[in-house]
Amino acid sequence: MSIKQKLHVKIGDSVKIISGSEKNKTGEVVKIYKTNGKIVVKGINLRFKHIKPNKKNETGEKKQFEAAIHHSNVKLNLKKS
Repeated sequence: MSIKQKLHVKIGDSVKIISGSEKNKTGEVVKIYKTNGKIVVKGINLRFKHIKPNKKNETGEKKQFEAAIHHSNVKLNLKKS
């Protein structure tokens, strides 16, 4: 049984990456996976998925998507008013 983790971010929050290859970049939280504590941030941690050709899709393609990162690697980006 998986336990849901309490996270410090919500969907729509602006966050700053504090560790990893994308350090000091900012983005918006798009999706949250509470079971494993990971989040998807718009424009951060981009990966490619290679798709083989098949009968419906005669040519192969490369799809780019945002991979999930752990919530402990981000902090809330507080906006000053």
